[in-house]
Amino acid sequence: MASLSIATTLPLHFPCRPPTAATVGVTPVICGPRDNRGKLLRGRSLTTEAILAVQALKRAAAAGDDPKVDRIFASDFSRLVKSDLLAALRELQRQDQSRLALKAFAAARSEPWYRVDLNLYAEMVSTLSRCGSPHEIDTLVADLMEEEGWLSADTAKGVPRLVRALTAAGRGKVVANVYREAKRCAFEPDEYLFKFMIRGLKRLGQEAAAAEVERDYQLWLECGCFPVETLPV
Repeated sequence: MASLSIATTLPLHFPCRPPTAATVGVTPVICGPRDNRGKLLRGRSLTTEAILAVQALKRAAAAGDDPKVDRIFASDFSRLVKSDLLAALRELQRQDQSRLALKAFAAARSEPWYRVDLNLYAEMVSTLSRCGSPHEIDTLVADLMEEEGWLSADTAKGVPRLVRALTAAGRGKVVANVYREAKRCAFEPDEYLFKFMIRGLKRLGQEAAAAEVERDYQLWLECGCFPVETLPV
């Protein structure tokens, strides 16, 4: 038993194979556990159906075949489940396919499950801004404010992100319009949003709107009330 115990504690030595011409200068590759891989980014996991739809849309658009693009949206794209449709939309946005992304966003808004999501609008604004489409941004936000119940307790959390996206896109008048409509809906900004809009509107040359927001901010600080009135256009 003692000899067995000693034997088991001795280190094991394996003979090394001598280097050959094929292995000289080759750097060994050490593989770690696969569990160390980083997580997939949210919204970037595409199913096969979503990938095929995106690829088909891009091929048709590259060929200038608008009727085929419309057919794909009416068939393949419309059959995607909610998660796949939104993932395909984000992929088109990521690739700066703004025209296709706008159509995809319109398709999402026509689905029975769709509810107003200001974060989706903010992402669309950022895409259009990167692609140099300011007029499409104005139209998109105008359509938003025509949607029934676009600003409610459920959607109000998305207002700051939408305002930031519009400010980054340089759409000062649209920011002022969003603020005006939000006031009509009794939306009350917090201190961060007040200060951000004041700075942003001034930077974008909207002095009258910035002064109005600043007056509202002072009133909000002094008496804790928020006026429901309109901004000068």
